Amino acid sequence: MRYINTLCEGETIKNVYLCKGKRSAETRNGKPYDNLILQDKTGTLDGKVWDPNSSGIADYDEMDFIEVYGEVISYNNNLQLNIKQIRKAQEDEYVAADYMPTSEKSTEGMYRELLGYVSQIENTYLHQAVEYYFVNDETFIKTFKGHSAAKTVHHGFAGGLLEHTLSVVKFCEYMVGAYPILNKDLLYASAICHDIGKTKELSTFPENDYTDDGQLLGHIIIGVEMMSDAIRTIPGFPEKLASELKHCIVAHHGELEYGSPKKPALAEALALNFADCTDAKMQTLTEIFKDKNTNDWLGYNRLFESNLRKTSI
Repeated sequence: MRYINTLCEGETIKNVYLCKGKRSAETRNGKPYDNLILQDKTGTLDGKVWDPNSSGIADYDEMDFIEVYGEVISYNNNLQLNIKQIRKAQEDEYVAADYMPTSEKSTEGMYRELLGYVSQIENTYLHQAVEYYFVNDETFIKTFKGHSAAKTVHHGFAGGLLEHTLSVVKFCEYMVGAYPILNKDLLYASAICHDIGKTKELSTFPENDYTDDGQLLGHIIIGVEMMSDAIRTIPGFPEKLASELKHCIVAHHGELEYGSPKKPALAEALALNFADCTDAKMQTLTEIFKDKNTNDWLGYNRLFESNLRKTSI
């Protein structure tokens, strides 16, 4: 098994990968070719089939495990595989776990740590709302532990949603200690629950793709609906507090153009937005730099609107 993160420019390889994506296109001269996204647990690799009608290219579909033969090249500072041959792999030729990217941290350890923050929420209504999913709902807990936080941008691996959530809560813990205007209970509750909608927005691995509700509603709206379901089970839950909790979830992307229906109006919502954005961007940088064994400039990145490079030391 040759993992994607071990490949080098100039190599010719023959290996089995998950065909995570397949899209047909045409060159400027009208010649058809296929764009593939190949995946294993270490990451993804762009693949090009320049002659899809070749006798060496067998029938295959997206989400199939395929054996590919081709040359590893560098294009725009990213590795790419020019594929000459493809065949659909048999079930005894691969182990599915090798193709599902997974958090490098202990899932059980992270979840125990997250529950430690749940126990610090003193407001009985907020505490019950968080426990509704994170303590009492075994199906949700199992899904949450193994879910990704995104399709591609950041934490796009099994356990990524848990890892991201815990990081966001830790950022919020610092801000609670530094800024007395913040209500710890509201901030912790909203931080823990801010991305619960992703358990329904994205399908599980190996697909890890948008569901119908993910396309039609998005994780923010789904998350607010889920919190409303929990709140309705708690007698006497204060209406204003319910709105404040849901507002934090609604506004956690910070800007309308980033998918938040409302901009932050509470200090806790603003703090959550900062924590969420910081962790997402730092993890994105981590994933970009992880696959770059160079201190050279990496080129312009649209997400950061900047040319990036690693520190020289």
